[in-house]
Amino acid sequence: MKTYIAHIIYRIICSGVTTEQYEEQWRLILAEDHNAALRNAREVAGQEESMFVDRHGRTVNWQLVAIKDIQETDLAHGSLLTSLVNEVRPITDPLWVE
Repeated sequence: MKTYIAHIIYRIICSGVTTEQYEEQWRLILAEDHNAALRNAREVAGQEESMFVDRHGRTVNWQLVAIKDIQETDLAHGSLLTSLVNEVRPITDPLWVE
């Protein structure tokens, strides 16, 4: 059995809310090979889809968008599970610079 990390994307639709919301999840998947890992990830991700009414009476719908990535990984003390580099861009260029 091999260990994989699946990157899963959900869209969150809330009645009365016009902003786009998404959730990214990284989940541990156990499988014999890459194809089985993808099938298992789709099954796990599908189980998280739901529709419910929040405390404000709004209907909230979690929709699976995609399995963005799936990578085999080793599980050992200190194993890297995920890493993200953010590049910050200035909103505008300065009008003047010394």
